[in-house]
Amino acid sequence: MEDVNIKITDRDGVTHDIVAPTDMAMNLMEVVRSYELAPEGTIGVCGGMAMCASCQCYVLSDTELPEMGDDEEAMLSEAFDVKDNSRLGCQIQITPEMEGLEVELAPES
Repeated sequence: MEDVNIKITDRDGVTHDIVAPTDMAMNLMEVVRSYELAPEGTIGVCGGMAMCASCQCYVLSDTELPEMGDDEEAMLSEAFDVKDNSRLGCQIQITPEMEGLEVELAPES
């Protein structure tokens, strides 16, 4: 079992140092929900299907992430507050390669 250290800045600007498990097939959105870093019902509204952008985040570190899929790209093209470093948390699997990942949650839209 290997856990990774991730920094998540919530929508209030507070940075949280999180230890996320790599052996539970979780994604970043699920980690945010499990640590209650966003109010219930404001993140992961679609259940992680890349259909709502409520889990949009800005990647602040140079951590190498998997390439963006078509569904994620399409959703971000319609979302609010999108930046060049925007990703959907539901599409970022927690793997050992995510060690040191730093993200900021996008504003609720």
